[in-house]
Amino acid sequence: MKFLADAQLPRRLARWLSAQGHDAVHTLDLPAGNRTQDDDFVQSFWVQDRPRRLLLIATGNSANADLERLLANNLAAIVAALGESRFVELSRDKLVVHD
Repeated sequence: MKFLADAQLPRRLARWLSAQGHDAVHTLDLPAGNRTQDDDFVQSFWVQDRPRRLLLIATGNSANADLERLLANNLAAIVAALGESRFVELSRDKLVVHD
């Protein structure tokens, strides 16, 4: 699965996802650099139908290790949910699959 890690997420998250076998890049590594924010992705998703699938991570401030642990514990469910739905949201305590 392809992942684009937004500016508010640590760069090492993209590297971790790549190590898990996914195609992942951080916005800092894009030619346009770090000119995006969470709202940009959500608005673009609803208005322009881009990206095709969206995982919104809504945990507030989290230590990198806590964020990685949360993703590791939920990665299989996230991938499965994105196979069924186009918009998935991960918070500290639940995974929400939007219609």
